[in-house]
Amino acid sequence: MPLAKATDENLARRERRKEARPGELLDAALDLFVEKGFAATRSEEVAVRAGVSKGTLFLYFPSKEELFKAVVRENMTGRFAEWTEEFESFEGSTADMVRHFMRLWWQRIGATRASGITKLMISEARNFPELAAFYQQEVIRPGTELIRRILRRGLERGEFRPDIDVEYTVFSIVAPMIFLIMMKHSLGACSPQDYPLEPERYVEAQIDTLLLGLCGRGTRA
Repeated sequence: MPLAKATDENLARRERRKEARPGELLDAALDLFVEKGFAATRSEEVAVRAGVSKGTLFLYFPSKEELFKAVVRENMTGRFAEWTEEFESFEGSTADMVRHFMRLWWQRIGATRASGITKLMISEARNFPELAAFYQQEVIRPGTELIRRILRRGLERGEFRPDIDVEYTVFSIVAPMIFLIMMKHSLGACSPQDYPLEPERYVEAQIDTLLLGLCGRGTRA
């Protein structure tokens, strides 16, 4: 192979490697944050797992906090634009929308490594107020607002009970999902081995129970 051609190919490989590096760093960081938590994860470990130097890591992400924020944006924040678009184009009933979005949450977040970010925040948010504020802004606020929009759609279309409390019914959708995340990443170790939790079956049961409350007759005086 001519020297000039070999040099060009080496340069092209290095350039491709350089372009892929941020993604490799984020992938390594996600693994370590989920495995060890934020406080226990060291920047050096992320660099080693990604196969780069610590200096290279800091070229892309100047601090561990910025690295964590990038992981959240890559794996969670970006989903909300997709889900908002799906919400606006959805043509079925609101009950079908609830089913669709709860299943979708499991497929795109709950069943993936990214679900461990929520468990990490539950465990460590009090110790890192800046990250807690960031997570609230990037994940909790857009997530709860999307759920509110779904509930309001059901009310406006006369599909849900007129007396539901939208602000607090949001938690009726969020809480079962947080429980499932905790079972996956923590509490599952305490569960009897002969009584495993089947995630898809659990999600379907929660959907059915939730919709009975939303679409059924109210019990308030």
